[in-house]
Amino acid sequence: MNLENKRLIVIVGPTAVGKTALAIELAEALGTEVISADSRQFYREMTIGTAKPTQWELDRVTHHFINSHSIVARYDAAQFGEEALAKIYGLFEKYNDVVVCGGSGLYIKALVEGFDDIPEVPDEIRESVTENYQAHGLTWLQQSVQKLDPEYFNTADIQNPARLSRALEVVLATGKSITSFQKKQKRLLPFTVIKIGLEFERNELYRRIDERMDTMIEAGLFEEAEKLYPYREHNALQTVGYQEIFDFMEGKYDREEAIRLLKRNSRRYAKRQLTWFKRDGEIRWFHGSSFEDIFDYLRVRGSAI
Repeated sequence: MNLENKRLIVIVGPTAVGKTALAIELAEALGTEVISADSRQFYREMTIGTAKPTQWELDRVTHHFINSHSIVARYDAAQFGEEALAKIYGLFEKYNDVVVCGGSGLYIKALVEGFDDIPEVPDEIRESVTENYQAHGLTWLQQSVQKLDPEYFNTADIQNPARLSRALEVVLATGKSITSFQKKQKRLLPFTVIKIGLEFERNELYRRIDERMDTMIEAGLFEEAEKLYPYREHNALQTVGYQEIFDFMEGKYDREEAIRLLKRNSRRYAKRQLTWFKRDGEIRWFHGSSFEDIFDYLRVRGSAI
């Protein structure tokens, strides 16, 4: 198979910016399929809080890596990178273009660039981190990572204890930042990668985030979190959108405060996403509503839209 004329179109940006809508429009226009690179949409049990495409959207275009795993299974960026790349090679047997869509920068990086193998962490270090986190909470974990691995901390989802714990384990075991184990040289892909970034002016983006959170709550986010509460210690649920409700359920604050924190932490997450993606000089940025400009750009890059 000649891959020189194949194109992987990667759509990135912060939460609530409109990535899914663009991915579906593009995939329909190109007659192709979508690879989801969202680190939470993999999980079958999580729907409302992950802003998955609706059933109507899934019926319009075939998506991969949505509802593909259970929250009780451990699944990481390195695994996704290898599995998604294999799926893309298979899709290139049928299509000239494949669309990737997601806001998880680490997962996009794993797919496009690959990772070096991270050394095995001794059990005693992993157990020590777990015990200290359980005893002292998220603040201890954040402060420890900020002190020992500031490079990772500056772009990490600091509300995600699973990722913070992993970073702390690695730096304690190796003396090196977890980011140092990302490949220094990108893997060479035999096809063209085109990266599209979506953004809005900050106030508009924050308004969209708040409105989407209101919509999620109306759709039953609190009820979904209640069903998932027995699984709250699993990595998949150590994330913005569920942890705030779990804390509400445990009586740490009232419903009004939980909603305030859901919106605040989602806005903070969006800011971290932008910080990550803005470091990538290969991304061509567009206003979130400029679909025609994006289509024109892709036509210039060889896509038959």
